[in-house]
Order: sequence, then C-alpha cells, then structure tokens
Amino acid sequence: MNYDAILFDFDGVLLESEYAGNRHIAEYLTALGHPTTPADSMANFMGLSGDRFIAALEGWIDRPLPDDFHAERQAENRRVLREGLDPVAGAIAFVRALPEDLPRAIVSSSNTRWIATHLDHLSLRDAFGDHLYSGQEHVANGKPSPDLYRFAADKLGVPIERAVIIEDSPVGVTGAVASGAEVIGLCAGTHCAADHGDRLRALGVHHVAQDFETVARLVGL
Repeated sequence: MNYDAILFDFDGVLLESEYAGNRHIAEYLTALGHPTTPADSMANFMGLSGDRFIAALEGWIDRPLPDDFHAERQAENRRVLREGLDPVAGAIAFVRALPEDLPRAIVSSSNTRWIATHLDHLSLRDAFGDHLYSGQEHVANGKPSPDLYRFAADKLGVPIERAVIIEDSPVGVTGAVASGAEVIGLCAGTHCAADHGDRLRALGVHHVAQDFETVARLVGL
C-alpha cells in the first residue's frame, strides 16, 4: 500500500445516496415555486450539512425555508434508512480487498446513525469498527473545513500526511485537500456528470478516478 490509512467519504463514495437525496431536494424546492433540477441541487448543496446546508438552501430561494421542510426531509430519511440504497459500483469489493490491518475510517457530513444503518444494509459495518466520524457530531466545523479528516487520522493514530482520502463532492474535496492528506476525487457515483472530474481538479485534486479499479491502482492495492 502507498498509504498508512484510508479515509472514505460516505454518501456518493460508498453509498448511492447523492442523486436520490438531491432529487428529493430539487422536487421540494420546485414545488415551492423555485424550479430546481437534481443537477442544480448537487452543484449548490452537495456535501454540506447543518447550518451551512440550510443557509445554502435559503440563499437559493432567497427566503427562509417553510416550517415543513425538516419534517419532509426526516420522512424521506426514515424511508431510505428503512429500505436502504445501492452501493456505489465497485465499492464493496474494494473495501473487502483492503489489507485487514490497514487503518480506515468513514468521514462524512451525515450523522453516525445514517452511516451505521447503511453500512449494515451494505454488510460493511464490520469493515470500519467504531471509526465512523461525522462532521455533525465529532468536530465543531464540518466540511469544507479540514477538521474532520484530521480528527479521524488522529483517532487512527496516523499522520494526516500519510493518509489518503476518497471524496466525491467539491465541498468534501476542499476540506480534504486543505487537511494535508493525498486526495482521490472519485467520479464513480451516478450523480457525477461528465465534467465532475474537472471540477475536482480545479480544487486541487491531483488524482481523479472514474471507478474503484483506478482507486485500487492509485493506492497500491
């Protein structure tokens, strides 16, 4: 292996949740009278969480969100948690092929309940142990701050400079690059448009992978 640890974003890297989630947001905003496509949602909101996410939505519609927004999102999340989602193509095989003693963690803007439940659906929960880290729960500043990646590397006992981060969103890539780790921009999810890799390179990513076979080669697997 070329690195001493590997950090995985979750949504859009291991789980095919980005397109589904952004489609729901786009449908909600369109119904409010603000025409929004899934591509619009992914370009403007993907990778954000908490106050940053809400501020971006309210900036898009130029007014506060209606009172029912959170209830609508919670209902959709409950449905998805119950039913599960598909993995990103090649993700499960890649994780299972990693050396058992290679430190690895999830570094996500989602909460740990979301991460753990979907890892159970994917039968990957055992591959990460307790190393499930959320920008909502474990650091004061989530993505695009680099804090979550540095926190996870510290928990794994590995210098961040010896870690590699797999990220798919511009927001995540921004924080990952700033952390000091090597970053692989992954464009394997169904949410990634043809120019997605170019967007990630423009943010400082040196390695872009269209699939997990390329990721495996880049990390020395």
